[in-house]
Amino acid sequence: MASTDKLFAGPIPEIYDRLLVPLLFETYAADLAERVAQVKPRRILEIAAGTGALTRAMAARLDGEARFVASDLNQPMLERAQERLGADTRITWQQADALALPFEERGFDLVACQFGVMFFPDKAQGYKEAYRVLMPGGRYLFNVWDSIAENEFPQIVTEALATMFPTDPPCFMERVPHGYHHQDTIRRELADAGFDAIAIETMPRKSRARSAQEVAMAYCQGTPLRAEIETRDPSALEAATDASAQALARRFGSGPIEGRISAHVVSAVRP
Repeated sequence: MASTDKLFAGPIPEIYDRLLVPLLFETYAADLAERVAQVKPRRILEIAAGTGALTRAMAARLDGEARFVASDLNQPMLERAQERLGADTRITWQQADALALPFEERGFDLVACQFGVMFFPDKAQGYKEAYRVLMPGGRYLFNVWDSIAENEFPQIVTEALATMFPTDPPCFMERVPHGYHHQDTIRRELADAGFDAIAIETMPRKSRARSAQEVAMAYCQGTPLRAEIETRDPSALEAATDASAQALARRFGSGPIEGRISAHVVSAVRP
C-alpha cells in the first residue's frame, strides 16, 4: 500500500465530510449503528472513525450508559469529527493505529469499523488486534465496499482518469476502497484471527448528488486519490476533477444524479 493511500490531511477532511459523507457514508452508518444498538454494548471501540459519520449515528442510538472510544490514524479527521459532534461525555477521542491498538486486552464489548478495514496494510493483523481487545462473546461489526464494478461513481471517475493519464493511471479507488471485497478472503482472515459466527451481508444502495461536479470533487479532491493526481501532475487537480465531472455527466446527466453503490456488512464474534 502506498504511503499516500492512508493520507487524510490538508483540505481532504473538510471536503470528505461535506461531500463524501452524505454521498456515500450516511446510509451505511445508520445501518451499522442500528446493528450496534441491537447488541446493547456498554464499552465500544470504533476504529477508523474518520470524520465521525458512524460515531454520530451511534451516539444518537446508544443510551447514556454506553461508553465508546472513537479512534483514527489521522488526527485531522478526528478533529473534524469531534468538531461536528460537539460535547458528549460518553465519547473519548483517541488517535490510534488499528494494527497496534493502545488498549488493554478484553476491554470492549464491541468493536465497530465503518469502511476502514480496506485501508489496513495488514488486514490479518488488524483482525488480531480487534480480537485481542474484545471480551469473550464480544462482537466485531464492520463494512467494506463491494467491487468497483458494483459502484458506478468511482468506476466512472477511475475510467476518466485513466484516459487523462494513460501511461500511469491513478488506481487508488480500485486498489484500496474497492480492493478488499472477496467474501471468502474476509471469512478466512477473520477465522484465522480466531473469530467465529462470521456473517456477511451484501447491501446494494443508491448514491445521490446534486451534480456530477459535486461527485467529481468528492472523489478527486476529498480522498487520497487527490495525492495520486497531484503526484502525476501538480497542476492537474482541477482538470482531473473537470474530466471526471464530464464523464459522470455523460453517463447520468447534467442535473442531480444517482448511481448504484454496494457494500458488504460483516459480523464476527470472539468465542
